[in-house]
Amino acid sequence: MSAANGVAHGRATPYLFLLPYLAVFGVFGLLPIGLGVWLSLHQWDFSLPNKPFVGADNYAELFDPESLVYGDWWESVRATGIFTVASVPLLVVLPLGIALLLNRSFPGRTFFRAVYFAPYVLGVAVIGLLWRFLLDANLGFVNAVMEAAGLPSGTPWLTATPYVWISLVGVTVWWTCGFNAVIYLAGLQDIPAELYEAAQVDGAGAWARFRHVTLPGLRPVLLFVITTTIIASANMFGQSYLITQGAPGTETRTVVAYVVDLGLGRNDAGRAAAMSVALTLMLAIVSVANFRLLRYRED
Repeated sequence: MSAANGVAHGRATPYLFLLPYLAVFGVFGLLPIGLGVWLSLHQWDFSLPNKPFVGADNYAELFDPESLVYGDWWESVRATGIFTVASVPLLVVLPLGIALLLNRSFPGRTFFRAVYFAPYVLGVAVIGLLWRFLLDANLGFVNAVMEAAGLPSGTPWLTATPYVWISLVGVTVWWTCGFNAVIYLAGLQDIPAELYEAAQVDGAGAWARFRHVTLPGLRPVLLFVITTTIIASANMFGQSYLITQGAPGTETRTVVAYVVDLGLGRNDAGRAAAMSVALTLMLAIVSVANFRLLRYRED
């Protein structure tokens, strides 16, 4: 009997260690998700006593050209798509180049690693207010430098397309590329040096070593970087809210910004929750596609 009890306790031990995490994940992860889905099935207005059940009507309105939210919803999807398509390639390729440089041995390497990562530790509020001041068309430092260099000045970085997209993408890349560079750097250091030595002995040049040694060795890291970067870009809110404030008009108002405005600003939490679920499903589809394309296979 005691032996059986010992086996039972042994089997339960891993779950006891997992219990604190599962409890936190359940309260702050699963519960909000369930509540969000439940809200999306109701006409939920915080200022009204009744929240009638409407089923899938909030979802149907996203595809109904006659609905009140159809135009704004798809405009926000378009803005999110533009930002994601423009920023993700830069945030995947540029940090990889930085990591390849920082993976070499040279004086001051640790200093430069810190310099590239430093902007990432700043909060979005700091980044947004800083760059809104620097990019101001009349008083901003960027236009002042362009004028001093004899370049066209007075560029409306915050109020006109395509300059607003250049501002949002440029600021985001400057702010966050250090994080991806650190992830790449960790992946590069896990690739055995013997593979590079063997490739060099076989006569492989720098490009061949990169294609046949570095990229295959970084496949799991690439999967992580691409997936998380797409998710982060599609959930962009602070930069648009603080730097361009959705201008011009609402062209740079992303899905998350529209959800916040609709759910908290207009007390329409039901439709806002439906939009959040729809965005989540879109990102889930993209993430599954990334896993299928880049999933790691052991040879």
